Amino acid sequence: MRFLLPSFYTRDVVDVARDLIGVTLLVDGVGGVIVETEAYDKDDPASHGYRGQTERNAVMFGPPGRLYIYLSYGMHWCANIVCGEEGQASAVLLRALVPQAGIERMEERRGMVARSLLCAGPGRLCQALGLTRAQNGLRVDEPPVELRAGDESPPIAVGPRIGLTKAVEQPWRFGWAGSKFLSKRFPA
Repeated sequence: MRFLLPSFYTRDVVDVARDLIGVTLLVDGVGGVIVETEAYDKDDPASHGYRGQTERNAVMFGPPGRLYIYLSYGMHWCANIVCGEEGQASAVLLRALVPQAGIERMEERRGMVARSLLCAGPGRLCQALGLTRAQNGLRVDEPPVELRAGDESPPIAVGPRIGLTKAVEQPWRFGWAGSKFLSKRFPA
């Protein structure tokens, strides 16, 4: 497998979100293949960076190829990868992956054994990988994070993002079509 180059993240966020499907993500050796993402553009009213920089979203305004991790609804960590040009505040939300490495650690962290649910959803994914605010701002091209290009071109499903009240019409959710590890099925 080959590692993704830093230039991979300097592209348009929608392209990066689509191209992350099939990429292997490992954090301290725990992870698997990404099967679902969502794009959030700098001009997107659903994006955390839309209204400008704050202490919470500052990483989104920094260099691409960094983890932006935030607490959702006061209880679930969500991990994004910053994309585009520095200062743009565009990021890809990591929604789901196929557990492949460190599964026992994932099961301990999640307190469950149903493999299809270990990393199905942004909060579950972060809990299984041990991602918290402590990793906010880490580079995704150096340890403890690894992102490796996939060996195949997966069939891509496209649909609206989940759980939004703004910009709900954007077809910026991408997934591995037919995967049983998605957080939610795509519309037919």
